[in-house]
Amino acid sequence: MTLNISRRSFLASTAAAGAFVTLHPYSAFAAPNQAHLRILSTTDLHVHVHPYDYYADKPIDTVGLSRTATIINEVRAESTNSILVDNGDFLQGNPMGDYIAYERGMKEGDLHPVIQAMNVLGYDCGTLGNHEFNYGVEFMDKVITGANFPMVSANFANKLGADGRSDDLFLKPYTILERELVDGAGETHTIKVGLIGFVPPQIMNWDQRHLQGKFDTRDILQAARAWVPEMKEAGAEIIVALSHSGISTEPSVEGQENASLHLAGVDGVDALVTGHSHLVFPSAAYETGNGIDVEAGTLMGKPATMAGFWGSHMGLIDLMLERDGGEWHVVTSESSTRGIYERVERTNVPLVEDFQPVLEATQKEHEETLAYIRRPVGMTDAPLHSYFALVADDPSVQIVSQAQLWYIEQMMKGSEWEGLPILSAAAPFKAGGRGGPEYYTDVKVGPVAIKNVSDLYLYPNTVRAVMIDGATVKEWLERSVSIFNQIEAGKADQVLLNPDMPSYNFDIMDGVTYQIDLTEPSKFDRSGVVINEGANRIVNLQFNGAPIDPAQKFVVATNNYRAGGGGSFPGADGSTIIFEGPDTNRDVIVRYIVEQGTVNPKADANWTFAPVPNTSVIFETGPAGAGYAGSVEGVSIEPAGDGEGGFALYRIRL
Repeated sequence: MTLNISRRSFLASTAAAGAFVTLHPYSAFAAPNQAHLRILSTTDLHVHVHPYDYYADKPIDTVGLSRTATIINEVRAESTNSILVDNGDFLQGNPMGDYIAYERGMKEGDLHPVIQAMNVLGYDCGTLGNHEFNYGVEFMDKVITGANFPMVSANFANKLGADGRSDDLFLKPYTILERELVDGAGETHTIKVGLIGFVPPQIMNWDQRHLQGKFDTRDILQAARAWVPEMKEAGAEIIVALSHSGISTEPSVEGQENASLHLAGVDGVDALVTGHSHLVFPSAAYETGNGIDVEAGTLMGKPATMAGFWGSHMGLIDLMLERDGGEWHVVTSESSTRGIYERVERTNVPLVEDFQPVLEATQKEHEETLAYIRRPVGMTDAPLHSYFALVADDPSVQIVSQAQLWYIEQMMKGSEWEGLPILSAAAPFKAGGRGGPEYYTDVKVGPVAIKNVSDLYLYPNTVRAVMIDGATVKEWLERSVSIFNQIEAGKADQVLLNPDMPSYNFDIMDGVTYQIDLTEPSKFDRSGVVINEGANRIVNLQFNGAPIDPAQKFVVATNNYRAGGGGSFPGADGSTIIFEGPDTNRDVIVRYIVEQGTVNPKADANWTFAPVPNTSVIFETGPAGAGYAGSVEGVSIEPAGDGEGGFALYRIRL
């Protein structure tokens, strides 16, 4: 059948700075036996309903479902047939989420603000992301009960059965929507659209305190192969996978976290909404090949989108459907995203206004959140910033380590581990990267409020302690310094940081001193797999001024994510845990500041780079870091011009 294709373009993918921008020549006109179906999507909202940065306590143009909502309404208005879905990670991620979970709670009949906003917009379906479990399953269940649309998840179970279809699932694995389609001749037909959801199986490690012994997960592909055929049997003509999972070209293995590419290869799946990675697809963030086609916007030939994060984009899949033998099937497709802002030089320019009904529905919770974040808890004598947290010992990480040490020292008293030396492992969270050139902690000298503590520690992790030996301390640090590229002695301005390594996997270990030899290759890859067995980046590792004893036992203060296996660190796989705290790391920081009254978390430069003569490296940070560059401990930093996307470049002479 020849499609009735016009050259009129009706899609424009507008992305933020650095994103791939393209116009798709695709027709909105359908032949008499054809119909155009648009699948609109959001993903990784992380409670960003209002265009507001609660950490900085100011409006912001780069986030907010209230802005995405305007795009949603515009696309709906130009569409005859459309469906709106959310791909998960809506429940946790900013102080509004914490306020609802920890302060207000969810009483009978309460609506969570993010669900209120989604109800206003009339979502058709949603699925669970990994962060939905951060506050516990009971809390999550209360929240999603208020949704006026189905929530589906095919691989999160109360108990696993012999196969996928035998699993006792927590939610329905899928839903089938019956919708009326208007074809090119203006005739109305019924179509059955199946929607099925998936969550990374790693939630069993990341939130084991809530899930272990009570729930279980199945591999994403196993679950898909079990349920997609049943969806077909139940009459689904088009099947869309809501995959809260990233796009990776790594070979498929059981339990894979980022499995969307391989999920696209499952027979019967027609289109995919992806997420979890906080990227945009299709965009220049991905390369064509190995089943990915950026220009076509497909994975394994199936249309797919990933709509950024925090409401930065709306995903859009356009399907041209044809009716054949009484059933609909996809004959051609387009995938794109539409952004809420664009980056012009160093300024974020909004592309849309707020959709007021979303703001109005959640204004009360927004104002309550503002009151919550503005409560003072103490004072700081040193600025708490993270502009140079990836290249030098840093005050924003130092305060976290100090609080963890203070807490675990108390917890070890009277225990069988009392008297063992205690170290503390902490990583920077807000360190630019995909978050942009303003995504840094910056707390001035003076009062410290709850918003500042939330800014220092983004996640509702709980405190853990593990026991490891000195040899494992070194391996832990070797894994951490995978964030640095290998550099060549005698060369100038080599790129220091590996952008594929997230900052939250760059653990600083307080209580020991060490240097990092950048001329050595990394021992581990970004996933924590050993790739250079003999690599030795960590040098001059000392405890109490002497070389560390490989057999010495140490207690290491950390969080539940790391201790349970998050990041795949040696000595942190769940088996070494000796203490599980009931308190969140954020609560511990608050209590530490309250007890101290005034804190002075000045960095002590317990780690530095090993000298490499006649060699320099460059790195990016936020331009606002210029005011702190001269006070960074343990390294000499100098400006090196402008980076891309609004970042500033700096140089370190090793």
